[in-house]
Amino acid sequence: MTLTANWSYPTAIKFGAGRIAELPAACAQAGIKRPLLVTDKGLAGLPVTAGALDILEAAGLGRAMFSEVDPNPNEINLAAGVAAYQAGGHDGVIAFGGGSGLDLGKCVAFMAGQTRPVWDFEDVGDWWTRADADAIAPIIAVPTTAGTGSEVGRASVITNSVTHAKKIIFHPKFLPTVVICDPELTVGMPKFITAGTGLDAFAHCVEAFSSPHYHPMSQGIALEGMRLVIDYLPRAYADGTDIEARAQMMSAAAMGATAFQKGLGAIHAMSHPIGAHFNTHHGTTNAVCMPAVLDLNADVIRARFDRAAGYLGITGGYDGFRAFVQDFNDSLGIPRSLRDLGVTEAAIPDLVRDALTDPSCGGNPVTLTEANLTALFKAAL
Repeated sequence: MTLTANWSYPTAIKFGAGRIAELPAACAQAGIKRPLLVTDKGLAGLPVTAGALDILEAAGLGRAMFSEVDPNPNEINLAAGVAAYQAGGHDGVIAFGGGSGLDLGKCVAFMAGQTRPVWDFEDVGDWWTRADADAIAPIIAVPTTAGTGSEVGRASVITNSVTHAKKIIFHPKFLPTVVICDPELTVGMPKFITAGTGLDAFAHCVEAFSSPHYHPMSQGIALEGMRLVIDYLPRAYADGTDIEARAQMMSAAAMGATAFQKGLGAIHAMSHPIGAHFNTHHGTTNAVCMPAVLDLNADVIRARFDRAAGYLGITGGYDGFRAFVQDFNDSLGIPRSLRDLGVTEAAIPDLVRDALTDPSCGGNPVTLTEANLTALFKAAL
């Protein structure tokens, strides 16, 4: 099977090895003539980024880049990116990289034409309608990891540097105009990033599948996304040059982000404040939190995972799935506790406070409270 395709769901996606060469055509499709490539500090000096800039320059599109993006991007990074965008007279953004580069790039395109502060567009009620939709610049997304799925998302996660709270900034036009999914761009990922990002995709699918909200389309996408991660993440982890495994994981990442329109839950409600306070890797944090959250939700989600386990190649229904998750984490070098990530018991009250205000709470099958969240953090610690 040739893993190359053009998809129009949930947006225009050019999928396949080598398709980064089509970046100039994607710019033309999006109406961009002076793109700003936004990526993170770690990617800025790597050959994969230089290659993309070379392609742009050869097509007469310049090689402008902004890379002052932290692993958990904040409003300071955002303001600097908007300033660079405006100073360069750019007319669109190429969001390039993992979750941090993609999230900040999308937010730069969004905020470059707005007059209100970014926090006014948090994913609360209909706050997104406050934005001037006509002032949002076109976005091309080019993921270089297989995890967040931000390339097909309608939001960005931005950390408030003062309060250390992660905020979800939402607008329908955050969804990129064109996405280039080229698995060759992920070949250079080190093992721990391959594992952490892959398990981020897995967490998105698990939480979407567990969510009590009604969205059968997302439910089906989440189930197949879980299967792809289970089948292909071990291969990508063992051999980073396995292009088939890299491609299937890139699909799983996009599927996870598409599926979680149905909702996220306690895993993300925990990992968002942990990342904001302790600057941990998001996907790795999700993986560490997952066993404890599965235990909390067990009575409510047992029946659906009893049905799903067979499709996923796991025996023993829900109990088999729960045991599999811990073994899967162990096989991918994931720490067993939040303490191993530097999280302290003294921080639990602050983490619980921030988790209770995280939008992900609403998608958890069991209503989250100060008491059960405190118990969750202690169990994961």
